[in-house]
Amino acid sequence: MRIGICGGTFDPFHRGHFDPILSARDTMSWDRVVYVPAYRQPFKADRETATAFDRFAMTVLATEDAAWAYVSPVELERGAISYTVDTLRHFREELQHNATIDWIIGDDNLAQLGDWKSIDTIFELANFAVLSRNGDESLVPAAFRERIADPSDRPPCGTIVFAENATVPVSSTEVRRKLRANEPIDSLVDGRVARYIQHYGLYRKGRS
Repeated sequence: MRIGICGGTFDPFHRGHFDPILSARDTMSWDRVVYVPAYRQPFKADRETATAFDRFAMTVLATEDAAWAYVSPVELERGAISYTVDTLRHFREELQHNATIDWIIGDDNLAQLGDWKSIDTIFELANFAVLSRNGDESLVPAAFRERIADPSDRPPCGTIVFAENATVPVSSTEVRRKLRANEPIDSLVDGRVARYIQHYGLYRKGRS
């Protein structure tokens, strides 16, 4: 079994969180993709977000038509700053020993790999699957380049692989900016997410 895991604040969940992974599924042969909304990310701990419940709900709404996608509350139930190594330990304990686990990141996260808590342990638990249109291996820090592998021949853990995907030029920051400026977001998020945001008045001035 091959599992892709995508963690993030999803504040809010948008097409950039879904379309590239949909595009990469054939390359990566994922049987399942698990989205894991963070209670609070260590690199974003000083930024106010929508509530954990709202972010979880929006992720569920945006993925409910994808039979291959699941949303896990594990980090929200933990109720603390979310470290990747803790979440991967949880999933490795749940899955069979020889299951391939790929932690999905964007190529913009590669420069920070050396700053991740317990990075060596992370590689003992999973691979990094890098979403990148160009597959630029030079973005991988020199200390980790020996771990670069072919997606079609990757082991259950320990490597960095590049997943072919379609880039979607959208960010949660841009979605929130448009909402605060009363600009339309229909092309950036799933319609159910847009309606949820509107119904609960999220991201408006005076709200998170």
